[in-house]
Amino acid sequence: MNQKCQCGNETKDPKLEALDAVLEEYGSTPGSLITILQKTQGIYGYIPKDVINHISQATKVKPAKIYGVATFYSQFRLEPIGKYLIMLCQGTACHVNGSDEIAKEVSEFLEIGDGETTEDGIFTINNVACLGCCSLAPVMMIRSEDGDETYGNLTKEKVVDILTEIRNRSLKEVAK
Repeated sequence: MNQKCQCGNETKDPKLEALDAVLEEYGSTPGSLITILQKTQGIYGYIPKDVINHISQATKVKPAKIYGVATFYSQFRLEPIGKYLIMLCQGTACHVNGSDEIAKEVSEFLEIGDGETTEDGIFTINNVACLGCCSLAPVMMIRSEDGDETYGNLTKEKVVDILTEIRNRSLKEVAK
């Protein structure tokens, strides 16, 4: 977890430093494991398996218990997600308005299923119970480091256009 800088000295990973600050604040507080895991996921974007051992050492909670909590709650991820997290609403209003067809089109276009990430690391799909945007049904929200963007009144063609535009923009950013 430590790195060597060009000068040959060991430097601490900035994410690990941020995690250590969290562990210093919450590590000795009983019942704070979920908070620690939430903050860990906020730092890393997911909960790396090697970080579970680091948390265990700091909190004296067995890695198996930490892993059990992380896998029990659906809010936690043990694998990295794509640059863009696509949340496809499967609520009643969206379902009635064709969300199944939208989800199928997104999966076929990106060649991944629910909970999976594209090989290029750009997209991850998550089917969600409800986004609370029923008047826009069918709807999806795309989360990125720039924030959340909601797209409503979706059609199969509109979804393909949106995803193509985002992928092209993302590939242009990488090429720079």
